[in-house]
Parts: sequence; structure tokens; C-alpha cells
Amino acid sequence: MSTPTAHREEVELELTGMTCASCANRIERKLNKVEGVTASVNYATERARVSHPAGVSADDLIDVVARAGYGASLPRPAATPGEGADGLDRRLAVSAALSLPVVALAMVPPWQFPGWQWVSLALALPVVVWGGAPFHRAAWTNLRHGATTMDTLVSLGTLAALGWSLYALLLGSAGEIGMRHGFALTVERGDGGANVYLEAAAGVTTFLLAGRWLEHRSKRRAGSALRALLDLGAREATRVVTAPDGSVTREERVPVERLAVGDVFRVRPGETVATDGEVLSGASAVDTSMLTGESVPTEVAAGDTVVGGTLGVSGQLLVRASRVGAGTRLARMARLVEDAQAQKASAQRLADRVSAVFVPLVLVLAALTLATWLLLGEPAEAAVTAAVAVLIIACPCALGLATPMALMVGTGRGAQLGVLIKGPEALERTRRPDVVLLDKTGTVTTGRMELVDVVAAEGEDPSRVLHLAGAVEAASEHPVGRAVAGAAAAASADAGRGALPEVVDFASSAGLGVRGTVEGTEVTVGRARLLDDVALPVGLAAALAAADGGTRVVVGWGGRARGVLAVADTVRDTSAEAVADLRALGLRPVLLTGDAAPVARAVAAQVGIDPGDVVAEVLPEDKVAVVRRYQDAGHVVAMVGDGVNDAAALATADLGLAMGTGTDAAIEAADLTLVRGDLRVAGDAVRLSRRTLATIKGNLFWAFAYNVAALPLAALGLLNPMLAGLAMAASSLFVVANSLRLRGFTARADG
Repeated sequence: MSTPTAHREEVELELTGMTCASCANRIERKLNKVEGVTASVNYATERARVSHPAGVSADDLIDVVARAGYGASLPRPAATPGEGADGLDRRLAVSAALSLPVVALAMVPPWQFPGWQWVSLALALPVVVWGGAPFHRAAWTNLRHGATTMDTLVSLGTLAALGWSLYALLLGSAGEIGMRHGFALTVERGDGGANVYLEAAAGVTTFLLAGRWLEHRSKRRAGSALRALLDLGAREATRVVTAPDGSVTREERVPVERLAVGDVFRVRPGETVATDGEVLSGASAVDTSMLTGESVPTEVAAGDTVVGGTLGVSGQLLVRASRVGAGTRLARMARLVEDAQAQKASAQRLADRVSAVFVPLVLVLAALTLATWLLLGEPAEAAVTAAVAVLIIACPCALGLATPMALMVGTGRGAQLGVLIKGPEALERTRRPDVVLLDKTGTVTTGRMELVDVVAAEGEDPSRVLHLAGAVEAASEHPVGRAVAGAAAAASADAGRGALPEVVDFASSAGLGVRGTVEGTEVTVGRARLLDDVALPVGLAAALAAADGGTRVVVGWGGRARGVLAVADTVRDTSAEAVADLRALGLRPVLLTGDAAPVARAVAAQVGIDPGDVVAEVLPEDKVAVVRRYQDAGHVVAMVGDGVNDAAALATADLGLAMGTGTDAAIEAADLTLVRGDLRVAGDAVRLSRRTLATIKGNLFWAFAYNVAALPLAALGLLNPMLAGLAMAASSLFVVANSLRLRGFTARADG
């Protein structure tokens, strides 16, 4: 009987006891065996993301993990800096101190004093038994469940080297006082009972612990971008209590967690904005660089919105909270980053499947190596040493780290640059698109109407035309009216005339325009139909009929048309550069808009999009059809948008990119989010995604190629176990170092 899909819940578990990717694979399989449960376990983040029906509790899931031999708990506060996993710091330090003399004595024959081998045993024994306890414990746990992991290889390899050494010391001739033997890079044949491999047992254990410690440290570093993002938030806020008339009665400092939607709080210069909200009063420059990458502070005033985590630079603001807690933009950004880091790319799922069958095959290979050497009449110590080397060299920890490490670093760097990568599948999709559909309003353009031209009739002063029209439009709420009024107010201030004059007898005709009396003159501003009884001079008629985009309104008074005002949604300053960058990435830009064709073609010409690549007058519900039309023609489509009407198209496209200044619906539907409203970041997002994907593939190739190449060498006896352990640890460190190179990725957008 299937489990109903309704009433599902999601929980995140912190995991302990994992020592390799196979451990994560095992936990994931155990959780997914529970009816109705879907789990994804990430070795790099040491977390499990679990979707489960309401009938399965978090305690049930924790119990499943415990029965698998590992630990699980609900998320706790982050560990203090420098704290190692499972006492790894201390375990590594002690093991290194004890192993160093063991390795030195084995490698430098002149230092081999009488009885040195027994001293080496006393030093190596705690390293292999106590230092390697995490490997042995994990191997035993999985053995009890009939499974083998990479820890099985490590445990068998080190214990085999220790066991052979005990045999040689107690039953062979290696225990005789005065015994000495040299150190060679290859296996030498001789009397098996006369050789000890304590340096291999202790050295391999220490090398592996060092690799695990560096991996743990690197994982903390890779997650630093996410922690920095979370640290942007304010800890306290100055909550303002107001009277019914809006006056301030008192102020109080409260933890940010106590703010509720609708609360009013004050932001002083130098303070962090406590949460998302709308400015009620005041004016300030707000530094958004840590959140969006913008280097120039943004001026905000009453009516503007502010984002929690940004910094007030100058002036005070009174802000009404519109979002708190997990609903804020900062929290949503952090959640997107964390979700991306907790997911798996298809390449990582392949690595998981490979590691699940790799360990049994290696055990068989080790057994065949031992049997073949013995059947060929070779010395037993050479046979055992070759088999042990096979066990150790095969440990594919690098394979398990290849994807999560690159993904963590890449998404973390993206968050710093204002690019949120929703998941690894998005990375894999960035390399394929050949067409990018660009929504016009709010993406290529600013989404705000602005006055772009004033054409005055012969004999009229353009500044007076704008002055009177702006005074009338100041009483209007229409976007065109606000653009005219804003431009007129700015021009009046520049000319030293002060504020715009008051309008009286104001009247609005829906869809046509407005009328009002300004300074004793009755002024009409609107469509030509509003002035049907007024003849338009030839010059104004031509200006009104211009087909270069935008909206045009006529200004008249005294029975005559005095001028034409052109208002348009202006193109972003960076859009032309962004389009050129997208072309350089192999993407063909197409402008997609619901606006009229003349407006769309005018915008396309400004940013460098070919006239044939303009799709205009598209209804919101038809945008999906446009995406599918390109897909049906054989194209792989990327889509950049910002509005609710773009959400379905973003989800339908092969790769969706949402402007972070847009709506929540668009952001949720997209694969990549561009935090700041700069289209140039789209190129950086694609470039970073492709670089991260290339790093993942490089990691996987070299990790797997290393194992395939090294196994025959070990089986042929060309690597002793200690060198095998060193090489294996080096492969993991290569993956970590290669992934960390992504931290140096630089954006081309100036910000």
C-alpha cells in the first residue's frame, strides 16, 4: 500500500560517525527504505535532508540512522572554530607524534638501535588501534549489517600490516635484538618472518587521519560564505511604539527574533537594517554591498523598501517590518544556498553507485593478489604487502568528495557575488543552452517609467510645459504621471524655483489623462483623445506619432496643444554590455515582451539584439508557449525574468535565471537567482556555474583515474602500503585544493 503524498514534512538531520562517502550512501539507503521517506545524504555537509509522511517522526528517522551504526540529531548551533569532528584534532596530533619516530626508524637504518623494533611496536600499537578507531568502528558497524565501505579497506589494510608485524616479531626472526632492515620504495623479496611493517600501519593511519582532518577543515572553509551570509543579519532592533496618531511614545531594544510583521523599528546611521520592511519616514543611504555586491549605497526614502542585513550609512529611517524570520530575503537566500549544497548532481549519484560496488571488487582483487603471489611461489611477506597495498590504495575517498566539495565552494562563492545557484542540476544545465529569452520589463529595462523627452510647440518654453504638466500630474497615481511629476520636481529644484505649485480643481479621466488648475491656468495632460477639440501643430503631431518606443502624452492649456511629453521604461545602463557578454558565452539573445512591437524593437536596438529576435505583444500565459516553440525547434532555452508572469516560463525553460529584484514566484521557479538587478550578473552566473561543473568533472576524472591506475601497481608489488596510503591521502587533498580554486573566481560585472 502506498503512502499518501499529503501532509508531508521535511526535516534536516546532522549526522555523526561518517568517515567516507560510502557511509553517506549507506545511511541514505537505510532512510529511503522507510515507507514514504525520501532522503538525500551529503557527506561533505554531514547532513541529511529528509522528506517524510506525518506518520514518521524525527525520532523514528534518528533511530533508523542509529540502527545503521551512525549518529543523528536535529540541527544544533555550529561548532566553535577549530573544533574537530569526533576529537579528530587530538587523535591526529597524538598519532602524528607517535608515528614520526616509527617511520623515521624504519626509513633510516643507522638509527635502528638494538631493540628498535619493539619500541616501534609500542609506539605504533596505539596509533593503529586508538588512532585508527574511527576506521575500525565504521568497518565493524557495516560488517554487522553485511556491508563493506571504504573504511573496510582502511581497517583491513592497517590491521593486516600490524598483524603481519606481530607475527614476524613473535614467531619469526624480526624480534631478535640487533635485527635491522632497510627501507625501499618497492617490495623486496626475502624472509617474511624477518620484516616488520609497523611504519606502514602507523604511517597509513596518520596519513589518513591527516587527510580527514584537512577535509573537515576545508569543508568548514567551503561553508564560510553561507555562514557569512547568515551573519549579515542584525542581532537587535530598536522597536518603536507609536500612538494611534502615529507619534512615537517610546523606543526599546529587542532581539530581532521578537519583531513581528507590522512592527515599526528605527535604523540609525551605522546600524544594520533588522529585517525586510517599508520605509515610513526619513531618508538614508543604504549600503547593500554585502548582500548584492553593489558598491554604491542606495538612497531610500519614505515608500521605498529595505532589506534586512543591509547597512544604514547616513540619516535615520523609520521602517515597518514586512517580513521577519525565515521569510526575509536574507533567510531565503541562505536557504537557497544551503539547499544547493545539500543536493547531489547526477555525477555525484554516479560516484555513489560506483563506490557501492567498488569496495567488494577491491576486496576480491586483494584476495586474488595474495593468492596469486603465493601460488607463484613468491615470499609470503611480499604477497601480504602487495595485498595490503591494494586495500589501501583503493580507498576512493577522493571520489566521494569530488562533487560536494566543488559544489560547496562554487555555491558559496556565488552567494558572495550575488549569484544563488539553486542546486547542482542547475550547474549541469548551464552548459547546454544556445538561446536565452530576455524578459524586457524589469530585466533589460529598469521597470520604472521615466521622462525621456519634452517637445514644445513653436513659441513655447519646454521648461514651462514640463513645469505645469508636472504640477497637475503630482496629484496622479498613474506611473506615467509619477514619472512626469518626478522629472518636473527635479527640474524645478535645479532651477531654484522650489517645490511644484499646488493644483486645484484636479480631475482624472480613466485611461485618458488628468486636468487641473495651476497658477490660474487650466492645464490638461493626457492622450490626444482628451484634447479632441484641439488641433495639433505639425511638429507635435510628428512627435506624438514617433514609433521609437515609450508612451506620449499631450500637454495643453488655453485651447491649444503646448507640448508632447515622452515617457518610457528606460533601458538599464548595463544591459547592452550584458547582451554582448551572453553572446560571447554562445547564447543567442531574444527579447520577449508583452509590449507593442515598436517599443520592443526600440529597446532591442539599444541593447544590440537583432530585430528578428524580438517576440512582442506576448500575453503572460503565452510566454510558456514561446519557450516551448524554441525547444520544439531543437534549441536548448535559457530564460531570464523577474515577474510573476515569468514564473511558469522560468520553470519551463531548460535553465531559468531570476532577477533578485523580482517577485518571489520568479525566484522560486528559477534555477539561478541574480541577487542584484544587473543583467550582467547573468553572464557571471553562467560562467561560474560552468566553472564549477568543470571542476566537478575534473575532480571525478582524476580521482577515478588515480584509483584505476594505482590498483595494478599495488597488485604487482610496486607500491608498499605506506606509500600507497600517502598517495591515497594526496588524491583527496588534490580534490579539496582543486575545489578551493573556485574561491578565486572573479565577476566581470563591475557592480
